[in-house]
Amino acid sequence: MDRVIVRVRGEQTDTEGETSRIEMVAEGRHYYKAGKHYVLYDDQMLDTGEVSTVLKIEPDAMVLLRSGVVCQEQRFAINEESVSDYRTPFGDMRMAVRTEKLDVAYGSVTGNIDVIYAMSINGQVQSQNELHIEVTIPEGEAHRLN
Repeated sequence: MDRVIVRVRGEQTDTEGETSRIEMVAEGRHYYKAGKHYVLYDDQMLDTGEVSTVLKIEPDAMVLLRSGVVCQEQRFAINEESVSDYRTPFGDMRMAVRTEKLDVAYGSVTGNIDVIYAMSINGQVQSQNELHIEVTIPEGEAHRLN
């Protein structure tokens, strides 16, 4: 497994037009198996605790798997709707995402993923979302990829 740095930037615009942004940086691990990149990292959620996150990245899709204080499996693929349960300490919700844009630019260990999607919770439209994920190697470790 390769050590990587995972940077996630997200922007969410709700039905009232209000926009919120998140940004997160974490150290993670990467491996490649059966034609898919796997990126594993821990995400510290505000006020609730840590969540183990796995990104399963293919050229035309990405699956987000979260476990810990929240549990979720969400698939992003262009022009597809993915429905899943989002389990939190405060209760479960039925979440649906419709992927409008997915750009995956991935090399052997590092890459970028950009996703634009609409999200509904329990059948109600919630927001329009943009997600940018950047996976890089830690500074000074480029030599180990050669």
